[in-house]
Amino acid sequence: MQFRALSRFAVVLGSLFLWSALAGAAEKIKIGVTAGPHAQIMAVAKAVAAKNGLDLQIIEFSDFVQPNAALAAGDLDANSFQHLPYLVAQNKDRNYALVSVANTVTFPLGIYSARLKSLSELKLGAKIALPNDPTNGNRVLLLLQKQGLIKLRPGVELATPFDITDNPKKLKLIELDAAQIPRVLKDVDAAAINTDFAVQAGLTPVRDAIAIEDSNGPYANIIAVRASDRNQPWVAKLISAYHSPEVKQYIESQFKGEALVAW
Repeated sequence: MQFRALSRFAVVLGSLFLWSALAGAAEKIKIGVTAGPHAQIMAVAKAVAAKNGLDLQIIEFSDFVQPNAALAAGDLDANSFQHLPYLVAQNKDRNYALVSVANTVTFPLGIYSARLKSLSELKLGAKIALPNDPTNGNRVLLLLQKQGLIKLRPGVELATPFDITDNPKKLKLIELDAAQIPRVLKDVDAAAINTDFAVQAGLTPVRDAIAIEDSNGPYANIIAVRASDRNQPWVAKLISAYHSPEVKQYIESQFKGEALVAW
């Protein structure tokens, strides 16, 4: 009996040592995120990745410049905080060789109105407020074009109101600082508002917007890696963890339309 007990103990002890060895062999990957939703979502992905032998070390940043600089320099293995047009611009401006390997979430820009229930109700000469920065201004114009309200000159990378070639309702586009637009919502017929500013103003994109970006549109956020690493096995594991049912369920329950699953 004593021998059997010792044998069982040895088996259990051996299993523990084996588990510890396997746990210690988990591949460590440093991934940069910005504080807030990206960090929260990646924490869920970290727990999923651990089941597949991937140890995600999450490093938070407080700006949009350093995560790409750190990735290009080799201080990170991946990052998750930006949309593809921003990455393309960073590659061009800073001579990085970073690539997108997967979509993550979209923080949808929406068009809101205190007067209308549909864009079809817009009258001739209606006033629409939109952000005055190039990226978000372009997002609004693309959304208005998709809704059939305007046509843009083909091939423009970042469209401005000067690139509108057809505007049958003679819409008057009023460019303002993005953070100020919720304050003028009652003074215009419609206003295009970024998700973060909409939420601060008590608006829920999927409930209150009368038009909204697609979740998998050009401004979906991404996971980026160095081009030389795109085919590494750990990249597939990272994508699998992020695209897991657990992460999807967390996004849908936690953000309730403020962030949309983009895969």
